[in-house]
Amino acid sequence: MPVTVLTSAKSCGVTTAALALTLASARASVLVEADPAGGTIRTGLLQGQVDAGHGIYHLATAHRVGQEALTQAFASHLVPLDDAGHRQLLPGLTDPGQAAALDRTWEPLGEILQVLADDDPGYDVLVDAGRLTLDTRRLHPTLTPAPLLYAADFVLLVVRGTDQSLALAQHVIEPLKADLGEHGSGALGLLLIEEGPHGAHQVGAALGVPVIGALPWDADTAAYLTGGGKPRRGLSRAPLLRGARTAGGHIEALAARRRLALDFSAQPDTATRLGSALHRLTRQGGPRG
Repeated sequence: MPVTVLTSAKSCGVTTAALALTLASARASVLVEADPAGGTIRTGLLQGQVDAGHGIYHLATAHRVGQEALTQAFASHLVPLDDAGHRQLLPGLTDPGQAAALDRTWEPLGEILQVLADDDPGYDVLVDAGRLTLDTRRLHPTLTPAPLLYAADFVLLVVRGTDQSLALAQHVIEPLKADLGEHGSGALGLLLIEEGPHGAHQVGAALGVPVIGALPWDADTAAYLTGGGKPRRGLSRAPLLRGARTAGGHIEALAARRRLALDFSAQPDTATRLGSALHRLTRQGGPRG
């Protein structure tokens, strides 16, 4: 299963898109809220039901103990996004000032996510990396979780079909291509939010990057995923979730073909050790609040 990182040049609905893809997945899925500017799902969709005692910040402390402790912490800090616990969340930072503490944790976390995706039967792994920040035309080492982008199967730049969104994306697309080409192992694509006059073909041509998936403009469903509240009836049939299922299927198919072409394989010792632990720990279910 793929590890897919979502990011944007400016706020384009990255978190909403990541939630839609996670909830629409046909398999078990995990969403990692890795935006250094701070997470919003805890106080948005989850309505404050998960306190600051759970979340990605605590992985930095565990990592100082070692990789096994980090793996244990990762699993123990997952919280369910559905009643069955098939879709889980690693909540984000509660304070942007915490981001620097994770500088050395992003890379080993990326290894865990790849093992989690490769484990049998494997998870769909989504990462909300927030707004892309550059430093001398490279990914900023603190304000962007660069190692997670480097380790991903797909990095999707979320754009809208508007002139403003395309203009902002054009400023970051070439540096992002170059940095991923030098340090990354995955493919770069676009996730189009279908707002505005420009369709997938126009957007892909303008940015020189293929549109991997498209999500319909569905303001009502987006408002629920952003702000929470009473669960919407028929949520799974909402246009946004239907579009996310289609986009997720396309991402998976492309990732499978790409992995076969690259003869992708994790390091046996790491994969066996972490995979066994993650298989056991994640299926025990995370805390509920």
